[in-house]
Amino acid sequence: MQVDADRLWQTIQGMGEIGKTPGGGSSRLALSDEDIEGRKEFLRWVSHEGCHYRTDVYGNIFVQRTGNDNSLKPVVLGSHLDTQPRGGKFDGVLGVLSGLEVIRVLNEHRVVTKRPIEIAVWTNEEGSRFSPAMSGSAAFAGLLSETDYRSSQDAEGNTLGECLDISGFKGDLLPNDIPIGCYLELHIEQGPILEERNIPVAVVNGVQGVLWLDIHFYGESAHAGPTPMANRKDALFAASDFINKFREETLKDKKDDARFTVGNLSVGHPSRNVVPSLTIVNVDIRHVNDIELERLEEKVHCLLKEMKEEHGVEVAVEIKWKMPVLKFNDNLLNVLSKAVSKCDVAPFMMMSGAGHDAANISRISPTAMLFVPSVNGISHNEREFTNKEHCALGAQALLNAVLDLANNEKDFN
Repeated sequence: MQVDADRLWQTIQGMGEIGKTPGGGSSRLALSDEDIEGRKEFLRWVSHEGCHYRTDVYGNIFVQRTGNDNSLKPVVLGSHLDTQPRGGKFDGVLGVLSGLEVIRVLNEHRVVTKRPIEIAVWTNEEGSRFSPAMSGSAAFAGLLSETDYRSSQDAEGNTLGECLDISGFKGDLLPNDIPIGCYLELHIEQGPILEERNIPVAVVNGVQGVLWLDIHFYGESAHAGPTPMANRKDALFAASDFINKFREETLKDKKDDARFTVGNLSVGHPSRNVVPSLTIVNVDIRHVNDIELERLEEKVHCLLKEMKEEHGVEVAVEIKWKMPVLKFNDNLLNVLSKAVSKCDVAPFMMMSGAGHDAANISRISPTAMLFVPSVNGISHNEREFTNKEHCALGAQALLNAVLDLANNEKDFN
């Protein structure tokens, strides 16, 4: 059985028309009108395949294709449909719509698997509107309380809970009502490695550890003219000094496994001729090794102590999200390696540099992932692109794995 590359591509492009941006990307922030429209379009597509769907209390969608024995836990495929404010057409979307393509192929060939097959669409994966990222899958996995999940606010003060309640996607089901036999997620790499090495599809054996920090630098406002440089308590200079020195620290990593990003820097009550009294830095730190990630966290605090002494400022640090390095299920990694081999591709394993819903679901169910290349390593960008052949190859590997797993009655652990 083969996936239909043209059909999959047309479906991806169809979803891309919803929330289309001037630069050819997508903007479907979580639980926005565009996100809701995208979800509804997806459900129209799956309804044509005879599938039914359910939603849980977190707004996560679960589409089911029944099997011969629905008492067996399903093989779940999934990802997300929400995007960054100026995101691409493939991030998350490929995983969800490849799941749909798998079901379409099985229906065309009138194949009924032993186990049911489900497609999961997780709420608020991106975290660009509501923090933290991947909160729908985190809440489902018991890693985030329903109260904290619902109370997250966007820039306009709307809570996730309020937006969910009016979206039409808040269900009554709890995670215990939705069993998962195993979980597979196909995703674009969002980095340059596969393209640089000319590898068309990879098996993902784990996810980097992630640390999100909000760092507040408190200085003292002063007039820009009369105040000598040596007399200033400049919150922005302190923040800039910290950023440069921590960047130097991450560049010392000989294996180039350390990652450091300042996604946002804001000055409180900014004015051209006033020394900044408040600067807030949103930091993302990642590593493939937990010990190294802890060392980098310690280094943050050491450098901040230096900033206090050198710049005369006060500093406050808030941990917004902390996720340890995760390893995926060995049995599923073997199944995916065989599935890739059936595509006449030598299996290649790699660690994910980005967080994914699979990281959360791996806490409660056997989990693994597949990657396909991102052109020029670009993602979270309107220019994000993965070619049609690679999308189809990833979906084919996913189909091969599903045919193995969904016809297996044994436990996946």
